[in-house]
Amino acid sequence: MKKYLLPESGKFYKANLHCHTNISDGRCTPEEIKELYKAQGYSVVAYTDHDLMIPHHDLSDEDFIAMTGYEMEINEPNKEWPKLKTCHICFVALSPEIDKQVCWNRETLGYTFPQSHELAKKYAKFDENEPDFVREYSKECISTMMKKGRDAGFFVTYNHPTWSNQNQSDYSGYENMHAMEIVNYGCQAMGYDEYNPHVYDDMLNLGKKIYCIAADDNHNKWGQDSFGGFTMIKADKLDYKLIGEALLKGNFYASERPLIHALYIEGDMVHIECSPAVKITINSDVIHADAAYPENGETTLTHAAFKLWDCISRFRLTVTDEHGKHACTNAYYIDELDL
Repeated sequence: MKKYLLPESGKFYKANLHCHTNISDGRCTPEEIKELYKAQGYSVVAYTDHDLMIPHHDLSDEDFIAMTGYEMEINEPNKEWPKLKTCHICFVALSPEIDKQVCWNRETLGYTFPQSHELAKKYAKFDENEPDFVREYSKECISTMMKKGRDAGFFVTYNHPTWSNQNQSDYSGYENMHAMEIVNYGCQAMGYDEYNPHVYDDMLNLGKKIYCIAADDNHNKWGQDSFGGFTMIKADKLDYKLIGEALLKGNFYASERPLIHALYIEGDMVHIECSPAVKITINSDVIHADAAYPENGETTLTHAAFKLWDCISRFRLTVTDEHGKHACTNAYYIDELDL
């Protein structure tokens, strides 16, 4: 009997969960972003402009969901750019009814960019009963911000650790995120090594049971920062709340290009079916990994099966194509799979 890790039923929807427009420091309007991404086969875009959340439900239609969100940054004090460290977090509303930001500060207009101040005065919504939130570059404050986001119904992601000049000593103390960016294509386009499987594994080894996503973080200023990092979300239909539920359940995978068609366990083997690949690997929480390569003169493979050894309690799989691009599954925990 097969135990599907990615749901057997439903459809995969291509999503960009980190996106900037001219509301903050992007070049394109929200409407232009919709048209650009729909033309490339995307069904979901989370609009995550810096520090200001403005819903774009008017852009949603039967083929496209505009998710509501925003990105917050917490900067190391008393240091000049670019020598400081920073932490960036995206908050993506899991329901279209969510319209209030968390961690708002009236005095700073939510720490928005100067070009967004007038929009903030007009559109910002927050809980009037909450005191002004003061950001502090500390693990405690960042973890509190993430918890406030979770509690308010947001999907919380930790973004681009390489660009942010962060390492394990920083992110080891962050709690309450749902996921981290294993790929940030916008930062890659700028020259950073922002394919971060080592960061994901670090966090998993630290006991953080989180997912991984791939996103563009596009600003559309350079012409090369879109359509290179995406998350494939599986849901029964293209519906905002169902997409949100799929995110919470981990019914998705992260990709730079390859596609994963099926992922399931049968007996003591985990199987993956995918687009043509030159290598498929499994990594775990112990000193045990395995890899599958094309055989019998073939140049690619589209299926692999790996034994789940008794010593393994956690595993994840990676598909690599001929261009060196990756698709990464979330981590799965044996004791949570009801095998």
